[in-house]
Amino acid sequence: MTRHLQVGDHVRWNSEAGYVSGRIIAVHTSDVNDKGFIHHASPDVPQYEIKSDRTDHVAMHKGTALQKIAD
Repeated sequence: MTRHLQVGDHVRWNSEAGYVSGRIIAVHTSDVNDKGFIHHASPDVPQYEIKSDRTDHVAMHKGTALQKIAD
């Protein structure tokens, strides 16, 4: 069973520009429209909304793309 992350968790992910870190600000368990793109989500495979530590950018990723990091 996949361990789900929670709001407030500090995570990182690999982007085109290298690794980015941020905090989860929302967990979506149903499909969500983000900037005109539908991100498919379910209770078993949620989408995580993350605010970057360095900028105000908000990204949306599945848990498989995220790695929890220590504060």
